[in-house]
Amino acid sequence: MIIARCPLRISLGGGGTDLKSYYSQREGFLVAGAINKYVYVAIHRTFEDEIIAKYSDYEKTNSFRNLKHPIIRTVLELYANDLNNLEITSFADIPGGTGLGSSSAFTNSLIKAIFATKVDDISNEKLAENSCYVEIEKLKEPIGKQDQFITALGGLRALTFKKDGSVKNKMIYKNVEDFDEFSSNLVMVFTGSTRSASKILSDQKIKSEAMDSEMLENLDKTKALGKLSLKLLQDKDFNEYGKVMHEHWVNKKKRSPGMTSKKIDELYEYGINSGANGGKVIGAGGGGFILFQTEDSNKLIKRLRKSNLRVVNFSFVNQGAEIINI
Repeated sequence: MIIARCPLRISLGGGGTDLKSYYSQREGFLVAGAINKYVYVAIHRTFEDEIIAKYSDYEKTNSFRNLKHPIIRTVLELYANDLNNLEITSFADIPGGTGLGSSSAFTNSLIKAIFATKVDDISNEKLAENSCYVEIEKLKEPIGKQDQFITALGGLRALTFKKDGSVKNKMIYKNVEDFDEFSSNLVMVFTGSTRSASKILSDQKIKSEAMDSEMLENLDKTKALGKLSLKLLQDKDFNEYGKVMHEHWVNKKKRSPGMTSKKIDELYEYGINSGANGGKVIGAGGGGFILFQTEDSNKLIKRLRKSNLRVVNFSFVNQGAEIINI
């Protein structure tokens, strides 16, 4: 049995500028980090000629072409159309729809496992490119490229999205001590709801492609805040970074009415009143997790848990997509 895993990710500044509708005009830039929460994909060669897929649903068919799961069907079509005896099972530490890049982490894990099943190898840079091709080109999802790259590569990185579609990356921290110092300033709390990133990002994509001046100005500011975030993280000025997170969130909410809700706004305000310097919803918005920055994480965690809110402990990891069992 082949088991691949891929870390989930936290977007730390500049998110949204990784969509083609923006970076093809202005270049995109953001900061993101892989965390120690994973999506796993296990592949087992079955005795019978059949394709079995186990995820939140169960499918069994004699051809990948009949699969309902779009990512599994497309990946098998592209990279394993000669294999007709596969059982594919997926697991995740945190469910999808929570803004942590689970769809791309799943795609990365699946492709990585398929290549290993065929006794082939693929670099994590190429893996990210292939996942972008599957999700954006083949399945026409209105998403960006950050999830595929940061979950494939791992680490805490600055990503630049060139007009030609190429992606450059730069490590921000390399030592575990630096990761721990930064993460000790962060608190991640679940909003209690999930959402579809595609629905929220569609509006941004349409307006950017139409050269909507208000949307482009918003994303220009988002990119500038992403670059400022990089500088503050490099300087380890975490409290000032928290204030930039707040500015980032205020700016982000202007992009679409689906970015927030009354419940999210109330939770955010509660976090600020409980000692956070700032924060923002991770991912496209509309649900999932809020990431707060605070100089007293223990105090903030106690206040959140006292209100029966779910805080998820995490740490950043250097390792990206990998095979953990053969």
